[in-house]
Amino acid sequence: MQIDVLRARREALRWLIVLTLNNARPIGAFEGPILAVAQSEYPDATLHELRRELDYLGDRKLVELTKKPDGRWFAELSRYGVDLAEYTVDCEPGIARPAKYWAG
Repeated sequence: MQIDVLRARREALRWLIVLTLNNARPIGAFEGPILAVAQSEYPDATLHELRRELDYLGDRKLVELTKKPDGRWFAELSRYGVDLAEYTVDCEPGIARPAKYWAG
C-alpha cells in the first residue's frame, strides 16, 4: 500500500484550518495567524498553499472568505464549518478529521 503524502498533507492542513478558525470564533481570522498555526505543524507551509486550501474549504461552504482590497484574506467558519468542527455532521472525503474515538 502506497501512501499519497501530498494528499495526506492537504487534507490534514484543511482540518488544521477548520480547528484554527473554530478557535478564532466568533471573530474569524486573517490568513497570517492561520498560516502561523499551519507552519507550527508544517514549517514549509506557504501562503499560496494556505490560500489554496482556504479556497477549497470556501467552495465546500465550510468557510466564508473575504478577500480584502489590500490583498489579505479574512476567513470565518460558516455554520456548517462549525458543525464539522464540533462533530455534529459527517465529514466527507477531502478533510482529515480524526474519528471521534472519545465518544463511547
